Order: sequence, then structure tokens, then C-alpha cells
Amino acid sequence: MKELVSILDGNTFLVSDRRGDIEPSYEIPTGLFSFDTRFLSRWVLTLDGERLHALSVDDTESYRTKFFLAPGEPTHYLDAKASVIRSRAIVGSFEEELTVLNHTGAEVEFTVRVEIGADFADLFEIKHPREKRGRTTVSVSADELRLTYRREAFHRETLVKTTTPAQVDATGMTFRIRIARNSKWTTRLHVSSVVYGARGEDIRATLPYGGSRSADAIRAEQQELIDRAPKLGCDCQPLAGAYRRSLDDLAALRYESIALGVRLIAAGLPWFMTLFGRDSIITSLQVLPFLPELVPPTILMLAGLQGHRVDDFRDEEPGKILHELRYGETAGFEEQPHSPYYGSADSTPLFIILIDEYERWTGDAALVRRLEPQVRAALEWIDTYGDLLGTGYLWYQTRNPETGLQNQCWKDSWDGISYADGQLPSFPRATCELQGYAYDAKIRAARLARTFWNDPEYADKLEREAADLKHRFDRDFWIDDRGYYALALDADGRQVDALTSNIGHLLWSGIVDESRAAKVVEHLLGPRLFSGWGVRTLAEDEGRYNPIGYHVGTVWPFDNSIITWGLWRYGFRDEAGVICDAMLAASEFFGGRLPEAFAGYAHDLTEYPVEYPTACSPQAWSTGTPLLLLRVILGLEPQGEHLIIDPAVPPGMGRVELLDIPGRWGMVDALGRSRGPEDQPRDG
Repeated sequence: MKELVSILDGNTFLVSDRRGDIEPSYEIPTGLFSFDTRFLSRWVLTLDGERLHALSVDDTESYRTKFFLAPGEPTHYLDAKASVIRSRAIVGSFEEELTVLNHTGAEVEFTVRVEIGADFADLFEIKHPREKRGRTTVSVSADELRLTYRREAFHRETLVKTTTPAQVDATGMTFRIRIARNSKWTTRLHVSSVVYGARGEDIRATLPYGGSRSADAIRAEQQELIDRAPKLGCDCQPLAGAYRRSLDDLAALRYESIALGVRLIAAGLPWFMTLFGRDSIITSLQVLPFLPELVPPTILMLAGLQGHRVDDFRDEEPGKILHELRYGETAGFEEQPHSPYYGSADSTPLFIILIDEYERWTGDAALVRRLEPQVRAALEWIDTYGDLLGTGYLWYQTRNPETGLQNQCWKDSWDGISYADGQLPSFPRATCELQGYAYDAKIRAARLARTFWNDPEYADKLEREAADLKHRFDRDFWIDDRGYYALALDADGRQVDALTSNIGHLLWSGIVDESRAAKVVEHLLGPRLFSGWGVRTLAEDEGRYNPIGYHVGTVWPFDNSIITWGLWRYGFRDEAGVICDAMLAASEFFGGRLPEAFAGYAHDLTEYPVEYPTACSPQAWSTGTPLLLLRVILGLEPQGEHLIIDPAVPPGMGRVELLDIPGRWGMVDALGRSRGPEDQPRDG
């Protein structure tokens, strides 16, 4: 049973306990949040001074939920004289309808109390609390409570209104009510989370989807997106359930940029409800065959915010693609560098990869031509600022040792990169998958230069550089006596020799020499890395292995989706199917919604995937994982004006049909079944 209940619409979300109550927390982000600020830190309901307990919770929809409650503590036998229903929704801001039901045969008086508080904590302050540097004021009027926070130009406000008379004080609202026998009483509370601009205007109210909307409007908007996606028909219920849940969550995670007013996909609830370079790019790659119209806003936003100067505080460099963009107080006052922050070495080559893949699917040549300067600048960054040691590899080391990220690859926790014995390498570091991304980016950019920019000489140069990188990479990263590629090179050029899931990303990029591929695959599907539920981030016999360590032994669904794509690329279709089966089996234990990560315990030890305690859910690139797995299962690959369909459906999965796949070819259908030797590739 889940201890916390979340609802969201875009990057406005609410996290409560199973009673619907919110109490201040500086460990888990409970409360009402929007644009990185907590607008409600206390929201506690009592009936006649008693806390309530949950009878049942209906949280089947992403943006609203319903709590069925009774007063007092639960006992073996419950005969309450009243019950309460809390129906709530994120509808631009937050609305909650309270209904008290009198179950006695006489008229009864009740006192309903809602304790209300707002600490206006920045999301970065949840784990690292500090004394607020602004001033909070409270004003009370008839049926209205207003809590305001100001710090110079930073101005946020929580406004709570009720539809029925209440006694309002600085800490909440009290309703003294009389309910007739076997009758009920209802009130509606509306909470506005106001983000003020420099001119005193409510910025969110100016956005098309930022103000208050009805639940029906949200439902219709989300359904319209889901209806545009290809229709899946299959015999595999885990796949069908995960596909539908992914579409639901993608619809819910869309939010409007407060700066430019475009619709983007937030990276994950609760910690990452904003634009990320790496996460947003990989999610776009995952969803591209299904909902290609979601991709251009991300590409254009990243291009528009591309680095143009050297800024040590933000790790910004000319041509570099951002890591993270935040809207909260600490970013606004430069106490954190996220305005935006550029501390990732992989978002820049991934940006190039996404632009090429987008054109291959959609035929949108205009966007490729429009973004030629940005792609060239990104390639220049790879060869200059990215090559910190001048060795032809992509390295990273933060310019900001105080608040910058130490690790700037996807395993960006402090201990995510280690030697086999558990020791940590010095900086700068050149992780293996960064070289694969750089290789792929140059190969893809060469196609763009030759096909769209009328620059064959530049294309030839990029292809020569990619070929040289592939040769040197095989020489310098391959650990011959162990049969796999090193996780990284350290500052002295020594191999960081831990066995990790990163080697699967190398298959996706195409940098792996054909003669090495089988050994790489053997490790990925071997017992050291493969748990039975998926590929672990770190092999279980390595020095820092921890099955519940963030990047040192957990299983990440997005990571596994990239690995299956790589297995498919090198022709290991059966092995890709094994991981697809494992991921989909795991998804059933999470209601079809794969979380950010789960524990790396072996399948035969737990017989179910163990939850990682602080995993984001929904998280965008985990939400995109079933979509990419489906692409791999059906063997979907654009080739010119055609879609090649080469299904390799895992045994026992039965029939898989994907109808109306959008792309430059119009709409096509992909029909697959469990693969037999007679199955042949076909042109869509």
C-alpha cells in the first residue's frame, strides 16, 4: 500500500499522506508545489478535533483523487457516526471538495477544521533546510486566507477561498455546521498558487494552460493527446497496461514554460518537475515514433538556451546544452546555479542525435536547416571545451566546485563512477558512454551536413573524426583480460575498470567494434549485471555495489530501454527480448508505471521488484521506456521515406499490433507475433 498519494497537472503537483493531509517535511517533498516552490506545507483536516483515517483512496487519475475517511483511529469494529469524502484535483491550481456525511438518525453539530500553512520552501530547501531570507505575511478576510512571501522581486502567494461561511484565522479555517439526519454538508476550497512577475502580474494566469481549468477540460485535453497516439492491440497484458499508463503519464507531465509559454515534458515527480537536457532528450527519443509533435518544443527550448559564454558558476560554455532549468528562489538569487545550469557533458551530443532522429522520423528539413548554427556550435563544443585534456575524448569537470555537480554524466551522484575496488577516480573523467554519444553525434551530423547544409567537406571531416574516435576508443577503453569496456578513463588516462550498464549505451551509439559485441552482450545478460528484472547499473561483485544505491546497483528502466535499443542495433534480438520481458514483468508490480529506479536484488531472491525508497514516479524517461521497448519489439526503423518493420516479438508475448504509426510516410501499421524462423523484415 502506498504511504503517499500524488496528483499533478504539468509541474503543479500535490503530495499528501493517505488521509489527504499535508504536514511539513524536509525529507520528502510533501505539499502543494508549482514552479519549484511549495505553496502549501500544511493542510490537515479534523472533525470535532479528531484526525481522520483512510477507508479507501481512489487515485486512478493523474490529476485528481478521492479520499474516503472516518474519524478516530481504526479499530477492529468501526461504527462511526460520520464519514468524510475529500475530492481534490489539480486544475491549474488546487481544489478540494469536503463532504461530511451524518450517519445517525438525528441532527448533529460538527466542527470541521482545516489547518493551513505555507512555508514557500524552494524545492532545493526540502533536503537542505535553512532559514528563509524573505518575509511571510498572513491576511484574513471573510472566507479567505492569503499567505504572501516576498524577497525583493521574488513574490509568491497562496490564496485559499471557501464557498461556505467559515471562521478564518491565520492558521486555517473552521466550519461549525449542523447536518440533518442521514444527510450531508459540502464546501469547496480553492487554493491559488500565484507566481508574480516583475510588474506585479500573475505570470501563470497569462499562460494558456496556466490559470484555473476545469477537471473536464483537463480530462479532454489529456484524452486528445492519448487519442493521437498509435493504437496498440496485443495479447500481452503487461505491455498493454504499461503502454496505456505511459500515455496517461506523458499527458500529465506536460507543463508550460513560465518563460516562453511552450509545452514541455517535466522530467519527474517530485524532484524534477522541470526541463532537463539529458532526460528531456532521451524522453523525446523514446516518444518520437508515437507522438512526434511533443518533440519540437524541447528541441527549440534547448537550442534557445544553448550556452554562449564561459560562466564558471553555471558550468556554461559556448555551444553547450543545458542540464537543468529551475524557477525557484535559490535559482533566482543565484544561491544555486540552475538558472539555467549546464553541468552535464552528455546533453550536447544527445541534442545533435535527437535533431537527426527527429528528421529521420518526420522529414522536417526546415527545422534541421534552421538549427544548423546550433548544431555546429554543439559539435565545436565537443571538440574544444568538452575535450578538456586535448586527447580527442569528451571529459567533464565542474567549473563550480561549491554548488556544481561532480559527476556530469547520467550517473551524476557523487559515487556513481568508481573503480572495480570501489575507489573513486580523480577529475576530469571521460566516461565510456560519452564517447559513444560523441561518435554517434558526428555520424549523424555528417548526414545533416551532406543532405541539408550543402557542406560535403564538413560531412567528410566529421566522418573521419568519428572513425578515428571509434578506433582510439577500442584501443584505450577495452579491458582485454575482462572482455568489456572500461567505465571511464581517469585524469591520468588509466582505465576505470568497474563493470556497469554503461556498456549497453555503447551498443546503442554504434561505437562498439563488431568483434567485441558478443562479449559485451554476454556481460549485460550475465548474472553479475542482469538481475532477472533488468540490467543493474553496477555489477553485483563490484566494490561499491549496493542493490539500493542510487547509481551503484539499482535497475533503471530508461537505462534498460537504451540497452535494448543497442542490442537490437547489433542484431541481438533475442537478448533484447529478454530485457523487454523483464521490464514489462516488473511494470505489473508498479501498476503499469515503471518508476525512476528499483532495487537490484536478484529475481530469485525477492520474486518481485523491490521499490527504491525515493524514486520519482512518474518519471519521464521511465514513462517513455515501454514505448521504446515496443519500438524494439516491432523493429521499427525509418529509412528514407519508408518505415522498416522487422518484428522480433519475444516468445510467449503473442500478437502485437501497432496501428497508425505517424511519420514522414504518413500512417503505417506494424503487425507482429512471437518470432519464428520464417519471419522476414518488411518495408512499411
